[in-house]
Amino acid sequence: MRKPMSLKKPPFWILLFLFIVGSVVPLHAQFFQIPGQKKSQKIKFELVNNLIIIPIEVNGTQLSFILDTGVSHPILFNLADQDSIQLNNVTEFEIRGLGKGDPIKALRSTNNAFQLGEIRNYSQQLYVVMDRSMNFSPSLGVPIHGIIGYDLFKDFVVEINYVRKRITFHDPAHYVPREKRKSATLPLAIAKRKAYIDGEVTLEGNSDIPVKLLIDTGSSDAVWLFDEPEKGLALPERNYEEFLGRGLNGEIYGRRTKVERVRIGKFELFDAKAAFPYMSNFPITIDLKDRNGSLGAEILRRFHVIFDFRNEQVTLAKNNMFSDPFQFNMSGIALQHSGMRYVAEQIGEYRGGATIDKRAFGDIKIMIGNRTRLSLVPEIVVSAIRAGSPAEEAGLQEGDVILAVNGKKIHNYKLQEVWQMINERPGKRIRIVIERQNRDITFSFVLKNMFK
Repeated sequence: MRKPMSLKKPPFWILLFLFIVGSVVPLHAQFFQIPGQKKSQKIKFELVNNLIIIPIEVNGTQLSFILDTGVSHPILFNLADQDSIQLNNVTEFEIRGLGKGDPIKALRSTNNAFQLGEIRNYSQQLYVVMDRSMNFSPSLGVPIHGIIGYDLFKDFVVEINYVRKRITFHDPAHYVPREKRKSATLPLAIAKRKAYIDGEVTLEGNSDIPVKLLIDTGSSDAVWLFDEPEKGLALPERNYEEFLGRGLNGEIYGRRTKVERVRIGKFELFDAKAAFPYMSNFPITIDLKDRNGSLGAEILRRFHVIFDFRNEQVTLAKNNMFSDPFQFNMSGIALQHSGMRYVAEQIGEYRGGATIDKRAFGDIKIMIGNRTRLSLVPEIVVSAIRAGSPAEEAGLQEGDVILAVNGKKIHNYKLQEVWQMINERPGKRIRIVIERQNRDITFSFVLKNMFK
């Protein structure tokens, strides 16, 4: 078996200003609430690689969190761009999650003030992961400081509009469900601060197989299934090895495949993207005996979703993304940001001297004379490459800096837009210009369907 693809791990530093305040912090109820008479709070979010990114203040410091139904308590990491953050009542702790590594060292902190819009919690517990390799920002292309999940879902009816990129947090005491003809309300099983839903899958012409799936908005994938032949969940013959993501304890690998059908309630999705993670990724301490896998955001984003954890139910309604084809990594390339680089461009109409234009996400554009624009932009590199993929066979390597795709200079595009360019459709010829050892090199390959 070939060596699995691996990710470069960019270094970063953490500086925490820790206040061990004890009784100085007043005690408050440990839940989120909307002050005053408001019945709901609407929050805009970023949708990046199917993941929901929301802004939350932690003890007065603005941070970005992934909204993840699969996590019990908020976890902080990657505080590189923060000079300091106040944490209250700190103790050392070990935390365990997915991945092959050992338990990682963390800090546990209580009585922290969280604010999301007008939503507040003055006594929130959180964990801080001290592992320097825990950094989702390069692979997503936006700053990510932590993940948060159950503590928000338990206190509100959470309505997610993936199309408008808006979440509405409803006060359960005042929430009145709105019945829609095309929606379906399905039961959830809430256990150990996580939500599970029943469904069915069909593998390679077999009969429908009932499955119990963890609902995981923090997974950008569609569906994960555990390899359990005795239950009918055998890995389909057409599959390939792929890096599936990173958990708290290291990288997660498995076999990429697709399933003929996924059924959730009355909704059916065909030729769905799926993965069978290697079971060695799961710590022996995690009880998986009645769980068959996970339902991720590549499927959830196709619905208008209303989570009601208190009543153990979820309401689903198709949105206009329901019929979107599932996207597979046909090129075999994984991308991530890796620092910044200067790009010089010739322009025709600019007149004047040198000026500086500061843009979002740290981009800086400098106009020089009347013909040249010098821009400081994020550098996008090949962070991993799948063995036997079209890109590897063409000669691309891990660490190559991407400059252009099919004639388009990629510094004008977001990370996920570049990924889509190199995975557009089977049969598409991709021409990539890369920089390697201070030389520009052009490669060409054709995307192919991995399941034909």
